Amino acid sequence: MTTTHTPSKNTPSASDGGIDFPLEGVRVLDLSRVFAGPLCGQVLADFGAEVIKVEHPGRGDDTRDWGMRIGKTETTYYNSMNRNKRSITVDLQTPEGLKLIHELLPQCDVVIHNFKTGGAEKLGLGYEQLKAIQPGLIYCAVAGYDTSGPEAKRPGYDLVIQGEAGLMALNGEANTPPLKFGVAVVDLMTGMYAAQAVLAALFQRTRTGKGRLIEMALYDCGVMITGYYGLDAMLLGHDPQRYGNAHPSIVPYGMFEAADGPLIVAVGNNSQFDKFCRQVVMRPDIVEDPRYATNVERARNRLTLLPMMKALFASFPRDVLLERMTAAGIPCGKVAGLHEALTSERTRRGGLLQEMPHPVAGSTHVFAPPYRLDGQRLPIRNAPPTLGEGTKEVLQQLLQLSEQALQALRDKGVLTLPQV
Repeated sequence: MTTTHTPSKNTPSASDGGIDFPLEGVRVLDLSRVFAGPLCGQVLADFGAEVIKVEHPGRGDDTRDWGMRIGKTETTYYNSMNRNKRSITVDLQTPEGLKLIHELLPQCDVVIHNFKTGGAEKLGLGYEQLKAIQPGLIYCAVAGYDTSGPEAKRPGYDLVIQGEAGLMALNGEANTPPLKFGVAVVDLMTGMYAAQAVLAALFQRTRTGKGRLIEMALYDCGVMITGYYGLDAMLLGHDPQRYGNAHPSIVPYGMFEAADGPLIVAVGNNSQFDKFCRQVVMRPDIVEDPRYATNVERARNRLTLLPMMKALFASFPRDVLLERMTAAGIPCGKVAGLHEALTSERTRRGGLLQEMPHPVAGSTHVFAPPYRLDGQRLPIRNAPPTLGEGTKEVLQQLLQLSEQALQALRDKGVLTLPQV
């Protein structure tokens, strides 16, 4: 990489299992807030980048006020998108605050933001403005819509995009109104797509030495999420039928109610259906019926088959069905509550949710990165930061600011300093 900064020191230690982080030495200025941009930054942080989250001195990231409160400045919503980062407070609308960012820039590889179109340029943080300071900069801008189109200045909100991109129209049961996904799926996917783009640009820069401008639109990513349903709609010339928890072309496939609770079944081929009928529900006559012998026929005759399936499932205890299907090699699983899933042995064994120390709450739960490298899950190096916890340390380390200079900036309201 052709940058001039001093690499960040994410040196493997006993606490992280001696993992060699792929992005060690990469430094990121995360100017984004809420969800998609912060998720992009979190992905980079998980892989070892030093991610410096820049927040407003008073309110911080908007999500510090969303969800359930943890301590004084964190919430469950904020914590889900900001592990492994440092937080500094800088008022970007002050000349002094802008100067701090410009001075930090030569020591950084990546900038992430989600200002409204034109907002970054107005602040002095546009791509061309920052590229003049750091020519090798990877600059990732997240917006709601195409920045070159007529809707460029519209704010982007996950729920609105879910509606506009057709996602709500494919979700839910056939006879119910359009339904949003349970989580902010457009924001999630945009953050992941953005991280992929940043990684690709960083890889290219190792060969060319050149930075890149990356522009991500929530609407674009929302359309991509429609996947095969979107292509079905284009072939049909109208919306595909909605099947709720069922599958449009595989039967039986979905959620069914056993005698004592729901379970998931995914009978993926004819061999599995044969075993299901003979070894699970003890009804060989069903698979021997020509109407149900193949998946094509089962899908064609789903209106007669599914009522039989539902009645059969309801006649057995759930554990009996799961045990028999597992023995027969049929994909299946229990439908768990969210708390039940997160406290399950499977989640505990995988180390997917961990308790981290918290200066006010005592401890807080933090999701672990989902990535495994060389057989090891990437660790949580830092819990989601309290507001401005790293302001003093980061600015002293990178800009060599004196105590007097920091106090003067604090007195002007440009930043806040962590209380001792």
